[in-house]
Amino acid sequence: MSKTTRATQTLAKAGISFTVHSYDYDPGAERVGLQAAEALAEDPSRVLKTLMAEVDGKPVCCIVPSDREVSMKKLAAAFGGKSANMMKPADAERLTGYHVGGISPFGQKKIVPTAIEEAALAETLVYINGGQRGLQVLLAPKDAQAVLKAIAAPLIA
Repeated sequence: MSKTTRATQTLAKAGISFTVHSYDYDPGAERVGLQAAEALAEDPSRVLKTLMAEVDGKPVCCIVPSDREVSMKKLAAAFGGKSANMMKPADAERLTGYHVGGISPFGQKKIVPTAIEEAALAETLVYINGGQRGLQVLLAPKDAQAVLKAIAAPLIA
């Protein structure tokens, strides 16, 4: 497995301090983020999942703790929209250039507005997908927010 992806290249180019962590990705896992947390022996609240959604028909990215669900109402509100829904996996893959289970908010093919769960910013370090199944980057959540120009908002149900 390569530890260099568009995500890690984006972080390095931005001068962000991060470390790369591999784990055995389970393609049959019901919840990929929780499986990653378990494989890394980390608290699920520190392992963030990257979700692609649409707000009023426009693509957005949201980053939330792997053990929580996104509130579509809160997601829409975060972007000043009326409604939100999850993006179809094929559309998410086409837009980001990553495979589901390996979608990173960093280095996506098309840059879209991004929101991060505000509670995650209280953590010292968090894991976020590194652009490949079984690859996570560990970094300060405020650094992730800065490089993504992400808004911090309450997103979880």
